[in-house]
Amino acid sequence: MKILITGGAGFIGANLVTRLHAEGHAIRVLDTLSPQIHGAEPSASPLRRQIEGKCEFILGSVCDPAAVGAALEGCDAVVHLAAETGTGQSMYEVARYCQNNVQGTAVLLEAMAQRKSQFRKVVVASSRAVYGEGRYMLDGEYFYPLKRNETDLAAGRFDPICPRTGRALELVSTDEDSRIQPNSIYGVTKYTQEQMTLVNCRALAIPAVALRFQNVYGPGQSLSNPYTGILSIFSTRILHGQGIDIYEDGKESRDFVYIDDVVDSIVRSLVRDDVQDEVFGIGSGVATSVHTVAEELCRQYNREVPLRVTGAYRVGDIRHNFATPEKARRLLGFEARVDFVTGIQRFAQWVMAQPLAADSYTASVDEMKRRGLYK
Repeated sequence: MKILITGGAGFIGANLVTRLHAEGHAIRVLDTLSPQIHGAEPSASPLRRQIEGKCEFILGSVCDPAAVGAALEGCDAVVHLAAETGTGQSMYEVARYCQNNVQGTAVLLEAMAQRKSQFRKVVVASSRAVYGEGRYMLDGEYFYPLKRNETDLAAGRFDPICPRTGRALELVSTDEDSRIQPNSIYGVTKYTQEQMTLVNCRALAIPAVALRFQNVYGPGQSLSNPYTGILSIFSTRILHGQGIDIYEDGKESRDFVYIDDVVDSIVRSLVRDDVQDEVFGIGSGVATSVHTVAEELCRQYNREVPLRVTGAYRVGDIRHNFATPEKARRLLGFEARVDFVTGIQRFAQWVMAQPLAADSYTASVDEMKRRGLYK
């Protein structure tokens, strides 16, 4: 196939380009080379260099109809990765997130509608953020907690409780039929992206798949962007010899899915002609606590730094969420193969070979405090 990858110079995109190029596909990338991801000299970033010679590159925005039209010419498949990422930042840069994630998707879909007969497949990147909190159970009944009560959070009561009885809820995996109730602007825009794509492609008779990624990690992810995830943030802090402030009680958990597995899920979605108009949760199916992440990174770097469980919390953060792998396994033949310990070892080895990134975490926290989003 000849495949357009929007946002193809980002972390997921660059690894996808590498895989698809090796498999003989022709690749075109449309990307803005955002300094937040690629640094002060975006054209020289490692991710940009990774795709050099493996694709045709167009520097431009998915919000620009002319750039999108040119990028689509001759392509018969699209992987739509272009988006602003970061739940915390989305709460105070609302216009930018809506412009790039929602309006950018609208521009892409309009351009595709003018060429609908040429496309064999569209894959859109969504997020576990569409669910907000994960799924819970009590006495055989499923519960989908809304935003946690700030009075409880301030008192150190972090786990969701049954609204009727006040009893603690039991965490279970989140499947694709779980309730949609995003609690960040980022989550709202990702759900909008996926549904716009599925609805429009269904009307145009273009096969489409949406993939709701859990927390993607691995070699190559940005180490300087304080909004891209705790592995990068914690690694930079540890290697600077700085302590790590762990929110809440450190028992909050996430599903970490390795980059190679994420790329595999996209490739399977592209090439399976029998899979269309479907949504898949893509994760490892394992919940790992934030405190475990910090301890494992310290072990991998052979560094000891203070791990401070602060009880602080961010407005809009969730407590838990991990994927149910069954549907992706059954319909896509996809299953995450890299366990967390193996993946974090590979990640840490890569980090140690990189220049030490600037630690911008404190500045990002100060910004959230100023806006009343960090308590």
